[in-house]
Amino acid sequence: MKDPVSRFLSAEARQEIEERVRQAEQRTAGEIVVMVVPSSHHYPVANLVAAGSVGFLLAIAVAMVTGRQHMWDFAGLYVLFFILINEVVRRSRVLKRLFIRPSDMEEEVEEAAIKSFYSKELYRTSEHTGILIYISLFEHRVRVIADKGISSRVSQSEWDGVVSTIIEGIRRKCQKDAIMEAVDTCAGILERHIPARPGDRNELSDEIITRH
Repeated sequence: MKDPVSRFLSAEARQEIEERVRQAEQRTAGEIVVMVVPSSHHYPVANLVAAGSVGFLLAIAVAMVTGRQHMWDFAGLYVLFFILINEVVRRSRVLKRLFIRPSDMEEEVEEAAIKSFYSKELYRTSEHTGILIYISLFEHRVRVIADKGISSRVSQSEWDGVVSTIIEGIRRKCQKDAIMEAVDTCAGILERHIPARPGDRNELSDEIITRH
């Protein structure tokens, strides 16, 4: 069974995006990195919330229908349903999302994107002009993290436009084209502020990162 990233982008699509990154970086002294991950967090609390709440309701319903309303009967039913629901939600990305607050997903994606920028050493460019396009599939969230050499020169609305391009493309099932368009947009932003110069070298890998 394919992992979520492979289902999202085929090997051929990844190669095309990586080639587009190489072409885009010829226009600027900046660096662009694309990262696509299955999720930004495991959200173990969601499993417990689902198992606790749904398991409790199911235990009540079964106890009332069967007439087994003794405390120990109810406790046994609750434990059974807790274990069952916990396992079902743990295996289902769709169900798990129902028990996670959007604000929690926003926070986890933001934190994971920033951590990835540093853990993957994307700050190690001579003029601190690296850009990370971070796509987290489970949360349906996208972030653009720009290093200090470029972030102070670009308004947040421009990065928001890049994010919107990718999200809209994913909704239309055109993620490859949307990501390549986003790469071109980032290259245009970088080119305005730090155009390519003679002797520029590729400081960061053009390969798509797929793991934290």
